[in-house]
Amino acid sequence: MKQCFMALLVAALAPICAAVTVPAPIPAPVSMQVVADNGLTLSADMQIVADAAFMKEATFAAKSLNRVTGFSLKAVAGTAAAKGICFVKAAGLPKEGYRLSVKNGLATITATDAAGAFYGFQTLLQLLPPEAYGKIVRKDIPWTAPAVEIQDAPRLQWRGVMLDDARHFLGAQNFRTLVDTMAAHKLNVLHWHLTEDQAWRIEIKKYPQLVLNGARRDQSPVMWNRNKGDGKPYGWYYYTQDQIRELVAYAAERHITVVPEIEMPGHALALLASFPELSCTGGPFRPRWQWGVEPDILCAGNDAVFPFLEDILDEVMALFPSAYIHCGGDEAPKTRWNACPKCQKRIKDLGLKDSHQLQSWFVNHFANYLESKGRHLIGWDEILEGGLPKGASVMSWRGSSGGIKAAKMGHKVVMSPHTHVYLDYGQGIKGDPYEYIGGNLPLQRVYSLNPVGGIPESMHGNVIGVQANAWSEYIWGSKDFEWKVWPRSSALAEIGWTPQAKRDWKDFRRRMNVGAKRLEAMGIRYATLPEEPVTPFAVWKPGDIPTAWTARTWNVTSFVKKAGKYDVRFQYTGGDSRVDIDRVAVLVNGKEVTADVHAGTTGSRDDRNVYTVTLKTLPANAKVEIAAKLRTDGNTDSNGAMTIVPVK
Repeated sequence: MKQCFMALLVAALAPICAAVTVPAPIPAPVSMQVVADNGLTLSADMQIVADAAFMKEATFAAKSLNRVTGFSLKAVAGTAAAKGICFVKAAGLPKEGYRLSVKNGLATITATDAAGAFYGFQTLLQLLPPEAYGKIVRKDIPWTAPAVEIQDAPRLQWRGVMLDDARHFLGAQNFRTLVDTMAAHKLNVLHWHLTEDQAWRIEIKKYPQLVLNGARRDQSPVMWNRNKGDGKPYGWYYYTQDQIRELVAYAAERHITVVPEIEMPGHALALLASFPELSCTGGPFRPRWQWGVEPDILCAGNDAVFPFLEDILDEVMALFPSAYIHCGGDEAPKTRWNACPKCQKRIKDLGLKDSHQLQSWFVNHFANYLESKGRHLIGWDEILEGGLPKGASVMSWRGSSGGIKAAKMGHKVVMSPHTHVYLDYGQGIKGDPYEYIGGNLPLQRVYSLNPVGGIPESMHGNVIGVQANAWSEYIWGSKDFEWKVWPRSSALAEIGWTPQAKRDWKDFRRRMNVGAKRLEAMGIRYATLPEEPVTPFAVWKPGDIPTAWTARTWNVTSFVKKAGKYDVRFQYTGGDSRVDIDRVAVLVNGKEVTADVHAGTTGSRDDRNVYTVTLKTLPANAKVEIAAKLRTDGNTDSNGAMTIVPVK
């Protein structure tokens, strides 16, 4: 009798349990309502039915579910299903948008385009246990998704990650793994950096010398000692055109557009190693083994440069159907141009002011060439210097200012500021095993980016996207690549998809606990998640902290409950100016009992902004205060927060 009663109790509670399940999709949808229903439980006899326009997405869904359930599900054409998954085509939904209804044993994904259908399925996968993203059959998992009603569409059309295959070559399998993980996060642009001073990684049939001489360098910098060479030849590593076609198709199946980057006029030493006559000096050259910027660039005064690059772009466009072709344009020193008779003659003949305007003319030539082929040029924000070519789009990396300027001029912009989304910057993780170029971009800092910040609302439409960049000078293989990209690119996904008003760091951090399990199921070695958000004991806003050194005191009695070691963190969150800190002390009942004295700063880059103090004893009912000496740098436009947490 007791067993019967318990069985009835469990059955009665099941709908209630389903109703209180808290899903953890990343990125967060525009609207999600959890409803009181049993949701959907996958079974071997369920149906996957799809409108003819969505059969590819339905087939992808069947393969994905079969991989982990061991079922033999197949997608069939149709408009309705009794139980299972139904893909429905309907007019009027936003581009890439979808509706997802899960109830009464049926998941209905409604979309206007195929991308929306695909993303609706990705959200359904995220409602299932994290093992749904795994690679092995799990018979022990209850494959149940809670009942929900979701309406969703992306905030921005370009939600990208850049893969730098030039400094270190990561290869086809890492490319596929990145694509799979991006697709799970509704990221839809893979920017592929294929040429550099250090290497040329793409086969060009007309000029086979490019990979023969450019896909191998004499040596590379030593890990943890970047100014010393390792003495080991690196290469030949490059992608054949057949490999590229296969990888581009693999990405397209997952609704990811691959945008190639062919650097010009700078970062071209690997090209000049084969064709030194296209430089200002004539060479000879070898691919650069050190990181950094090379002074030798393509000669803008040499007429032969232009048809040569057009030949390359023709082959690139045949491989990549993307609307945009990235032509670099960054870090092109003008030293050689300023001393080159051909370049100076070009400046004079065209009536240009200087070498910056010469680069603008150079970029404009290829912007027009790409437009004539039905494509568009996008380049780093240096292409703004000397005047931005008509029709060109800007990828803003030197902060957001270049993107703001371009957007106000009416140009399309992808925000990619190093202050927030450069994945070769450190993550603020204690004991991080990997080398970085420098800087500090913890997960919360990445998440804080607002890609339209500082742009008038009437011009927000000019910001078409946001992108994180995985520069590979300090990436040697798949493990450190994944560690640096994830979960920071999970934050990027939410920046690009979720409306600004619905974004919430604490909620994102909660959902990342489940998101991390999904990454683990995919086999991704993601970086350590930060501690759950801590309530600050104080915040500062513009005007609060002067530019002269000042002493401030805050009551933290409610945050310090017992004796022990504590970390006091000063964390900049926005504004023009950093905050410098000189010392932090603890006062107990008005008397200083301990202090940590060192110079620290928090801003676009943090340095020693955590102060550790130790309370050996703490009397009952004592008043505890934090005292600090601090200032702003330059002006008082700064925002931030201060926290105190026990050291575990």
